[in-house]
Formats: sequence, C-alpha cells, structure tokens
Amino acid sequence: MTVTPEIAAATGRSYWHTVVARSMVSLVGVGSDVAIIIAMSALTGAIYHLLVYGEIGPWTDFLLVGGAAAILFVLPGVMRGYYSLANYFSFKPHIRRAFLLWNVTFLCPLALGFLAKTTEIYSRGAIILFYAAGMPAILLSRSALVRAVILGSKFGLVSAQKVFLIGSEADIGAFVRRYQPWNIGLHIVGTGPLTALPDGACATDRSAALSADISRAIEATRVRRPDAVFIIAPWSETELIDQCVEELLTIPVEIHLGPERILDRFDNVRISKLGGMATLQLTRAPLSSFEVLQKRVFDVVISATALVLLAPLLACLAVLIRLESGGPVLFMQRRYGFNQQPFRIIKFRTLTTRDDGDLVPQVTRNDHRVTRIGRWLRPLNIDELPQLINVLKGDMSLVGPRPHALSHDHDYEKKISLYARRHNVRPGITGWAQVNGFRGETDTEEKMRQRVDHDLYYIDNWSLWFDIRILLLTLFSRQSYRNAV
Repeated sequence: MTVTPEIAAATGRSYWHTVVARSMVSLVGVGSDVAIIIAMSALTGAIYHLLVYGEIGPWTDFLLVGGAAAILFVLPGVMRGYYSLANYFSFKPHIRRAFLLWNVTFLCPLALGFLAKTTEIYSRGAIILFYAAGMPAILLSRSALVRAVILGSKFGLVSAQKVFLIGSEADIGAFVRRYQPWNIGLHIVGTGPLTALPDGACATDRSAALSADISRAIEATRVRRPDAVFIIAPWSETELIDQCVEELLTIPVEIHLGPERILDRFDNVRISKLGGMATLQLTRAPLSSFEVLQKRVFDVVISATALVLLAPLLACLAVLIRLESGGPVLFMQRRYGFNQQPFRIIKFRTLTTRDDGDLVPQVTRNDHRVTRIGRWLRPLNIDELPQLINVLKGDMSLVGPRPHALSHDHDYEKKISLYARRHNVRPGITGWAQVNGFRGETDTEEKMRQRVDHDLYYIDNWSLWFDIRILLLTLFSRQSYRNAV
C-alpha cells in the first residue's frame, strides 16, 4: 500500500477526531455525575426544609455538601478509569460501581463528622433524603449516556477502539458476523488477509507467503493508526501467531489474540499471574472468602432472630399438625447441599406420605397426599420455616437455589446442561427462581430449565443486596406465591 499525502492527512484527522470523541464522553460522564449530585443535594435539602420548617433553608450549605459529595464520588472513578469510553457500552457494571462509591461517599464524611463532633450542624433528614434520591438519579443519567454511546457507535460517531484485523478471510468474516464488533465500541479500520495456500504447499512457500502477507498488513497498520491489532486465528496455529506477533512488536499498538469460541461461555475471563507463569482463568469461585463470610453472618443473624420471633407461631403449628393426623410434626428428606454434599432438609409435615427413596413423586395441584393444614401452609411457604434450623446448622442459606429430592437431582443432571452447577453455593429457603414464579410442580423439562437459568443467574450475580431484595420479594411479591402446590 502506497502512503499518499491524502491518505496520511485523512488518517490524521480521523485519529484526532477519535481522541476528541473519547475525551468528550469521559468529560460528559464526569460532568453529569457532578451536576446531578450537586443538584440532588440542593433539591432534596430544599424539599426537606420546606416540608419540615416551611422554608427553603440554607441552600448554599446544600450546594457545598453536594460539591463535597461529588468530589468524593467522582475522584475514585476518575483514578480507576471508570469514566473511560470503553465502560459506556454496557450499563450493568455501572450499578455495582455506583452503589459502592455512593456508600463510600456518605460513610467517609459521616465518620469524619462523628470524630470531629460536627454532625449536629447538618440536618439528618435532609442527608437521608439526599442519599436515597441521589443513587437512582445517577443511574438514570448513566443509563441515558450508555444508550447514547451505543447509538453513536452504531452510526460511527464514537468508538472505544480502532482495530485492525489480521487473519484468513474466512476467520475474519466469521469473527465479524459472530461478534458484530461495532456494537461493543470497536471500529474496524482495515484488514490484513492471510493467503490460504493449498495443503500440498511446502513449508518454505507457506512461510514466504505468510511473511509477504504480514508485511503488507504492517504497512497498512502504520497508515491506519489503529489502537489495537487483532490476530484472528485459532490458538492452535502457534507458528502463524508467533510470526505475526514478532512482526507486530515493531508497531506501537496493542496486540490481541482473537477470541476462541469457548471463551464466549464465560463472563469474567482474565489472565492470572502465578509467579512467572500466566494462565487464562475462565472462572472464579462463586463467592470470595469475604463474600462467604458476609453471607454467613447475614444468614446466622437473620435466621436466629426469626426463630426467636416466630417461636410461638411454630409451636402452634406443631400442635395443629399433631392434632390433625397424629404423625410426626417435622418431615425430613435427603437433599444435596453445597458441593453436592447430602443433608436432611427440615420442613413441617404437610403430606400423608414421607417419601425419601429412589422415586419421589412430585406434589401436584390438588394432590390427595396433601393434608388439610398443608393446603394453607404450602401456598404461603410457611411449611419451609423449620429450614431456619438448617440455615443455623450451615446446611442451607436464607437465599440460594432451592434443593430438590435426590432422585429429581439425578434425573435432571442427565437432561439439563450445568444443572449440577446449582450446588456451587449453599441451597436456600427461597431463591431468585421462586420469586419469579418458577416454583412448584415441574411437569415439563422447560419449566425446570427456566428454574435452573434463574438459579445460575443468581450465582453469577450474587451480592448481599441481591439477597435482601429476594427476601423482600419472597414476603411481598405476588410472583413468589404463584404456582404453589
């Protein structure tokens, strides 16, 4: 490729246009957060004082508090690169980051104010209102900016990275069709096709042809000035990749190996360094050690408190069950827990049978085995309350995938891919599937598949707030009582 002055000038203009566009998105992101935080501080402060005191109040103080909060919120994000353009092609990561930063923003000044004994000069009600209203406002703003960036990317107005692709025409075509890179902020500025020689060609001819193709790709790359070069080739083609990398090291660009299809199955693939060895880490443990501790402390505190408060109700129910049928009050059945370790789940007995063998018939609507008291205990989930004991023992958690009878587990493991992955966390009294209405009888494979999909989503997106949300939905959402039998 001959580099004419016209091509060089056009490429230069394109380069600076890209730099300006990326900087503008970052500036808009920072500016919108600062403006919203200050505005919400002033607005909530004024509203609170109007409602409580009948006047607007010290609005200059509200602006100062908002300015301080904006600095505390924005500065860590700037230092960690959260406002870079690449982070505005998906909204989901913003939720957790904003939530953490917003809590830190309030905890730091509250702690300093407590130590300095200055908290009494601020209206607690106004601060609480500011805290509650600020987070939704920030997320709405970021959602709008993410949508604008994605739309601008589709029209070629903005891109997170300019990339040049090197590989066979077939591999490049498959890559473009599969990933549609423009939707994730990648702008393809050129391609360097590698010639496919016949299988009978000798090694010398192959090497010479590859060298010629790479040389042409290098020249084109220097002209196009991409941010990164993607080598689109199977990772098993080690000789081809080595030769491409050797040549590309002479150009000031990022070098990427194109994705292997197996990586599409995992959301958080990363390079892990173990001493001098680098590995490609496909997954992490479902919960970190600190997250396990958080969840366990939460489970113990809530379950112990609930057992104490519900003790009179549990005692009354035990008496009613005993009076109705004279049999045992509690029903215990083997289930799989964490890492497929069996345990005995504890429930109030609501059936006339106590199946726990290789064949356990599911309870169906209008099942004749359900006792009279069981017909109102089961729809209200009250028969599950003794599982609080399982939570205290460590067999279960308050929230997690619901455990099934062993015979059902063995059956569905053969039918549904990744079904056994549900056991990578402790099973729960309630779960994400249950509050979305996927509970009760699973008379079709599709119903169980939907339940499993929700369970796996919970495992991959766990947070303490997610657990609290599920518990609240269990108590107050109609969906969580749907399909109960």
